[in-house]
Amino acid sequence: MNNAYSWYRTLIKPSWAPPSWLFGPVWTVLYCLIAVSFGTVFYKVATKSIPAIVVLPFILNLIFNFAFSPIQFGLKNNMMAAVDILLVLGTLVWAIIAIYPHIKWVAYIQAPYLIWVAFATILQLTITFINR
Repeated sequence: MNNAYSWYRTLIKPSWAPPSWLFGPVWTVLYCLIAVSFGTVFYKVATKSIPAIVVLPFILNLIFNFAFSPIQFGLKNNMMAAVDILLVLGTLVWAIIAIYPHIKWVAYIQAPYLIWVAFATILQLTITFINR
């Protein structure tokens, strides 16, 4: 994995890209929020408190989220990572819309995740474009 991060450091990044040390702490906080909120959704679906279909965008979001690092750093594929981050963003918006009528606080607690993913999407698309 060290080789992958060395590769990432060689990419041209915009001047507004955050320092690499910031990603770990940000994702730690976000994964805590995701665990609580997504866990609540899975529990509510399992106990039939909300319709099962509501969990679909949450499942897809986790799949796309967890796929990003292997795509970006394992495959070293900026274009696939750009597509993946768009899918993370899209499924997150879908999840927020799907859960809002049922558990509003879960929708609201996604705000930091949504803001970060929107920023990360713009960053990834920029990196992909300038390193094509």
